[in-house]
Amino acid sequence: MNTAPAVQPAIGGQEGEDSLYPIAVLIDELRNEDVQLRLNSIRKLSTIALALGVERTRKELIQFLTDTIYDEDEVLLALAEQLGNFTPLVGGPEYVHCLLPPLENLANIEETVVRDKAVESLQKIAEKHSAAQLEEYFIPMVLRLASGDWFTSRTSSCGLFSVAYGRANPARKTELRGAFRSLCRDDTPMVRRAAASKLGEFAKVQESDYLKNDVVQIFEDLAKDEQDSVRLLSVEAGIVIVGLLRDDATKLAHVKPIVKELVQDKSWRVRYMAAVKIVEIQQAFGDKIPIEEMVGWYTGLLKDCEGEVRDAAAEKLQAFCAALPEEGRKRGITGEILPVIKPLTTDANQHVKIALAHVVMGLAPLLGNQSTVEHLLPIFLAMLRDDTPEVSNVIGADELQYSLLPAIIDLAQDGKWRVRLALVEYMPLLAEQLGQKFFDEKLLKLCMNWLTDHGMILFFLRFYFLVYAIREAATNILKQLAEKFGADWAVKSVLPRVIELAADSNYLHRMTCLFCFNTLAEALGKEHVLHEMFPTIKTLCNDSVPNVRFNVAKTLTRIGKVLDAQTVNTEIKPLVSKMGEDQEFDVRYFAEEAKEVGFVMRLCQILFASARVVRSSAGSRLGSPKGRQAISLTQAAVARIKELIKQKPGAKALKIGVQQRGCSGLTYTLEYADQKGRLDEEVEQDGVIIWIDSKAQLTLIGSEMDFERSKLAAEFIFHNPNIKSTCGCGESFSMDTPTLNITGEPSTIKEIKNEKFINPQS
Repeated sequence: MNTAPAVQPAIGGQEGEDSLYPIAVLIDELRNEDVQLRLNSIRKLSTIALALGVERTRKELIQFLTDTIYDEDEVLLALAEQLGNFTPLVGGPEYVHCLLPPLENLANIEETVVRDKAVESLQKIAEKHSAAQLEEYFIPMVLRLASGDWFTSRTSSCGLFSVAYGRANPARKTELRGAFRSLCRDDTPMVRRAAASKLGEFAKVQESDYLKNDVVQIFEDLAKDEQDSVRLLSVEAGIVIVGLLRDDATKLAHVKPIVKELVQDKSWRVRYMAAVKIVEIQQAFGDKIPIEEMVGWYTGLLKDCEGEVRDAAAEKLQAFCAALPEEGRKRGITGEILPVIKPLTTDANQHVKIALAHVVMGLAPLLGNQSTVEHLLPIFLAMLRDDTPEVSNVIGADELQYSLLPAIIDLAQDGKWRVRLALVEYMPLLAEQLGQKFFDEKLLKLCMNWLTDHGMILFFLRFYFLVYAIREAATNILKQLAEKFGADWAVKSVLPRVIELAADSNYLHRMTCLFCFNTLAEALGKEHVLHEMFPTIKTLCNDSVPNVRFNVAKTLTRIGKVLDAQTVNTEIKPLVSKMGEDQEFDVRYFAEEAKEVGFVMRLCQILFASARVVRSSAGSRLGSPKGRQAISLTQAAVARIKELIKQKPGAKALKIGVQQRGCSGLTYTLEYADQKGRLDEEVEQDGVIIWIDSKAQLTLIGSEMDFERSKLAAEFIFHNPNIKSTCGCGESFSMDTPTLNITGEPSTIKEIKNEKFINPQS
């Protein structure tokens, strides 16, 4: 048995012995029973070698270390690392081959980390060998390891072929190719895994002919291996091979289906590896694959049934999109990728959402400002509302400030008014998610500037009478902000700028002031309306422009809903009477609509009563007296509504609306709904829910909804005491309701099946 070498003093006397004493201690510790002492000594192996000299290091120390493979794994790991740096300590490259025996032994060790470190050191010293030494010592060692009885040596050998092949002679190269091919077909999966993981490195040093034939065939075999652990390691090899074959269209066409099969492999672990490497796959193919096909591979991973695969794919979103060819990039992102990304914002796996939150902001520079607001902003807002803190905190105010705010500011001055309008409609959502402080600092000024946006004002005026839904959506923005941040905030931050518009020389700006009053009145309440708004309204009552004056009449009607009866009589009625004598017909016309204070109050009472019913009877059935409900349902209607809701997944209620249609002017509509409108009234009875549109509420008070089925038809019937008359078929009706500008008296009304909404027979 070999023993640790002894140190002989190189100089005489006590001084020489004293200087070598520490080295002697280190050498003794190499064979100490204490593992920690042996480990410390191994870590100072270079010091021992320097003390021994290069010749004794080669002949004694290396021989001793070669026989030390029985030691603890921690000691062997340190030894494997030290030997990789030992070339100068054994006499330089001329003697580097003497380091092969101990490293070869370490490459056979069962512990993986020790073997890997030994292979790493062997790769490092391989380049120190001359061509002759490589063929005489290094390549025979590689072949011995590759043909060893234990799988440990065969797995270690896989990492050495690439460093040995380049300088080998043709005969040795043939041997090395044959040995590697055998390893790829080894009976042991661990060996095939090691070969698959090193195939890419070996492919890089292969001659072109062997690459196109031998290597491609080996890759195909590994990509179809029965073990998914082998197939997943072949993904990286495929990336290297594709890159090497990019200029050979024939071979690339042969390899592409193999890579595609790996991306769509039956094993989720292989698909996971493909998702992790998808950007490298994309870059390897470059422009040799259509953008639509590559995007299809990627979106398939984003839609994978396994959360781990979706997670890995989502992490690569920004990098993948950035690597797409500039021509067609935006189309691929907005048309193919984002429709798949949107469902991931509500993914059941929170890791997917977290991964998405970290990268989705990176798409903004790729899409440009308009597409960012149009396509990304809804995704940002959805993630801001997420219940998972790790998601919502990532998409925070700071991130939005740097990624989104520049796009918002740029589009705020866009030449197309439709673009600006789309941006305006996002403001309440942004305000809700980002908070008052951020909104006041970054976005409030932008919103206030929109009040004098000429394009939007013309848009509002153009459609004011024709498109109620658009007008309502646009003018509700200020109200939503006031409801979110409170009346005091609106009075302090919004109202002063609005009131300034009343003195503007542009009459459109003065009308905008009135539009804002109409919207804000309900949110601000009686006191603020009376003390902040009303003085300005009185001033505009005498405006020189008739359009402004008749809009004052409309505004008086709107604020009358907020004020009490006494205030209406003392403040509003005198103004309305005065405007009723205006020289302009339009002003007199609209003043006439609001002239009777009794009508104003009656309208207020109806609306407030409706609101009180909703609040006081929330959660109760409609079995209460009819005076306290907008509509009651018969048992037949309840049963049919339950059937309809059951047939429509996602629907939560039926919504009743009213529209201009039919012989008599108006007809009710029924449609499925999954979300209650802000102004809708909710009626719940026997487990079914009805939502009544704000325009239909006044026509339905006190009505009963029934359902009848006959041989000819199945239909809902509204027994309505408010209507005056119906057409012959019972489809449409008329009423005497000033707000609807029609006349009526009690009767019944049938709402027959309407294929646009709900077919009761379906």
